[in-house]
Amino acid sequence: QVQLVESGGGLVQAGGSLRLSCAASGRTLSTYVMGWFRQAPGGEREFGAAISASGGRTFYTDSVKGRFTISRDNAKNTVYLQINSLKPEDTAVYYCAADHRPFYSGRNVSSRSDYDYWGQGTQVTVSS
Repeated sequence: QVQLVESGGGLVQAGGSLRLSCAASGRTLSTYVMGWFRQAPGGEREFGAAISASGGRTFYTDSVKGRFTISRDNAKNTVYLQINSLKPEDTAVYYCAADHRPFYSGRNVSSRSDYDYWGQGTQVTVSS
């Protein structure tokens, strides 16, 4: 079993930055694909970014490319999401998730149903 705990959310003005963290316990994350999803009020939980187990491959949805950076420190069992140039439409609860299946080139990493473990989320609110 993997427990994931997100932190780093908060209230920030448009144009600002945040760094979200996702700390894991119960099992090492070093073999898991990790993802960040977000859910805006009244919306679906949507894919934002993912990173392969080694950290060598990263993936982003088009709307966040150039502003979001996902990274991981397997020694610390932690995954990060750096968010720059925040916009009001980035307001959402941000969730990290872990997928135990091996990564391979061409694999889809954006499907919610593929992730086995989820954190409770951290709120990001961007004021205009």
